[in-house]
Amino acid sequence: MKLKRTKDKGELHANALNDILFILLFFFLIVSTLANPNIVKVNNPAGKKDTKAKQNIVISIDKEQKLYLGQKLIDINLIDTILKAEVLKQRSFVDTPSVVVNADTSAYYGEVFRVMQSAKRAGAKVVAIVK
Repeated sequence: MKLKRTKDKGELHANALNDILFILLFFFLIVSTLANPNIVKVNNPAGKKDTKAKQNIVISIDKEQKLYLGQKLIDINLIDTILKAEVLKQRSFVDTPSVVVNADTSAYYGEVFRVMQSAKRAGAKVVAIVK
């Protein structure tokens, strides 16, 4: 018994692959806009509750005890005036702006408490970021 072998050329239809790649492209474009680029990377402490707050004003404290408003380095001695000015600026958009404190685990929490008190005095809602 002899078997005949034929050489068929296989075809690849890439129409469905193009559709999937197009959908993935849109997905990653949308997800990348959700991340907040104005945050200085710090190591946050762990927490038990999962709450979300609108991030109107972000104050970050890194492990070298430097304060940042968004990504701009600010002086610790001027925190009261800077926060009051930022809260007043945000009040034109929101009734009660929120100040998000993003502090490293090795930051001195006396400074964190000082920032939180300054934000409270300025009339903002205070939120701390934890993991």
